[in-house]
Amino acid sequence: MASKKDKSVNIRKFKRKRGLNLGIFLFAIVFIYLVATIIMYFSSDSISVYEVREGSIVRDNSYTGLIIREETAVNAESDGYVSYYQNENTKVKAGTNIYALSQRPLNTEESTSEEENAGLSLDPAVTAGVVLHLQNFNENYRPSDFSSVYTLRGEIDTSLQDTYSETRTQHLDAVIAASGIKVASYASASDGIVVFTVDGFEGLTRDTFTADNFDNTEYEITVLSDQMKIHAGDPVYRLITSEDWSVIVPLDAETAESLAEDEVTSIRVRVDKDSETMWADFSLIERDGEYYGCLDLDNSMIRYAGERFLNIELILEDESGLKIPRSAVVEEDFYTVPQEYITTGGNSSDSGVLVSNGDGSTQFKAIDIYDVSDVGEVCISRDDLDKGDVLMKPESSDTYTVGETRSLQGVYNINRGYAVFKKVSILCENDEYYIVKEGEDYGLYNYDHIVQNGSSVSSDDVVFQ
Repeated sequence: MASKKDKSVNIRKFKRKRGLNLGIFLFAIVFIYLVATIIMYFSSDSISVYEVREGSIVRDNSYTGLIIREETAVNAESDGYVSYYQNENTKVKAGTNIYALSQRPLNTEESTSEEENAGLSLDPAVTAGVVLHLQNFNENYRPSDFSSVYTLRGEIDTSLQDTYSETRTQHLDAVIAASGIKVASYASASDGIVVFTVDGFEGLTRDTFTADNFDNTEYEITVLSDQMKIHAGDPVYRLITSEDWSVIVPLDAETAESLAEDEVTSIRVRVDKDSETMWADFSLIERDGEYYGCLDLDNSMIRYAGERFLNIELILEDESGLKIPRSAVVEEDFYTVPQEYITTGGNSSDSGVLVSNGDGSTQFKAIDIYDVSDVGEVCISRDDLDKGDVLMKPESSDTYTVGETRSLQGVYNINRGYAVFKKVSILCENDEYYIVKEGEDYGLYNYDHIVQNGSSVSSDDVVFQ
């Protein structure tokens, strides 16, 4: 058998050409971009954006004021147990019975008969009036004006006063008739408001008060009530004889000087007790090196007839508008050009000026307007024109040389993605915010976006929100 020769196979290796991997290439580009973005983000100043919203700033000072009125403490004419015909804080006419004195206490807690109880019911006409007050209040009530609740209460109190006083008088007359004892009744000598507290300050006036009167740690008040034992000469009630009243508040020297410089003659006040707000005539008093503010009022006195000290706020400033951070406001200089030199040209309605070329010809140059003053001066960016440019007045041979500047306060608006200067008119301020006018020409509007730190950008800088 013939042998078989082995066949040898020669295998030659070739270098394989490596192709470009597009995926790796794209990944490398994205990776480099992300790294560069992160480095730029941490190395550059971050821009904080602030959304403009409506707001207000109230600057007020709180004080404890001393109330001064035209009032007198009426003393009892004899000894006895006192019974009152009137309800407290009731307006009375001269000759109206106020109290009665008896040798022993009267039982005024219960009526003596069913007929008397029937007479004590509320008149239907008065009930209808109260219901009408409540209906009107319910229809017109706004949660933002909660103090109107106290006004409603005052109106209802006033409606019930006369009826209650008549009922109380009838009731006491019936009790006296049924008691079978001798009772002496005493009437008011003048018109006024009856109050059943006394404190010894009834004779105090604007000219006689002292610093010691404001020390309420030693203040004492006597409350007078039915069936108290009264001696001749003791105070039996207090009678307020005028609707005019005053509140004296102690002031520090700085506040007093500020009010004097501003020549303040009237001021808005808020009473803490019921949040009632009212206007008062203001005058400054200096006594023994101390300063006091005198607030004169001519309404709402009966609401505080039982008070001697009143916590009160002087509303020195109360402005509403657009609220922006102080850090957003910057100041820039602009060229000023008379308004009559502003025209339109080209194929658009853009505002611009005619710049002289020096050879008798002119060139229209578009500009951005940042403000127009009351005297007709237009503020133009210094990037739009050069100092010394000669402007031609439209349809005239008059010229104006650019050079005068005016400073404007403003912020950088970034609604369009780049910084645009917008002027602001500041109404008031506190430590953190300004209140500025809303809706001004070339100004801000509600919900605008601005740079929170105005010094961190320049005009026309691109800002990504």
